[in-house]
Amino acid sequence: MFRLSADVQVYLHRDPVDFRAGIDSLAILVEQSMALDPFARAVFAFCNRRRDRVKLLFFDRSGFVLILKRLEEDRFCWPKRRDAVAHLTTEQLHWLLDGIDIEAVARHPIRQYVSAGADVQQHFDTPMLPERSSG
Repeated sequence: MFRLSADVQVYLHRDPVDFRAGIDSLAILVEQSMALDPFARAVFAFCNRRRDRVKLLFFDRSGFVLILKRLEEDRFCWPKRRDAVAHLTTEQLHWLLDGIDIEAVARHPIRQYVSAGADVQQHFDTPMLPERSSG
C-alpha cells in the first residue's frame, strides 16, 4: 500500500465522474470544474457512480500519475458534503481508501494549555493520605 506525504493537499471531487476519462480529461476537469491547478502539489480524487472505484490524479514533476483502486465487493464511503470540491488531509484520504467513513470519524478536540502545572499545584496543597491519629 502506498502512503502520501502529510504535506500534500488532497481534493475530492464530490460528484461521480465517467470512469472512461483518462489523465487528460481528469486534468481538464480539475482545471475547469474544480477551479484548481492540476500541476500543483496535490492529489485529486474521483469516484464512479457505483462508488466501487476511485481514481487519484497527481503531477509528479515530470508527468501525470493516475492510480485506480477497484473494490471487488464493497463500496467507498464517499463524503456527502455540499461543496463540489472537498479538501481532505492525506490521513483522511488513506482512511477513505481503506473503507472508513470519514464523516463518522471524530477526533478528540485539540487542547491548548498555558502551563503544565496550572491545575497540578492545588492537588499538592491537600494531603494525599489521611492523617493517622496516635491513639
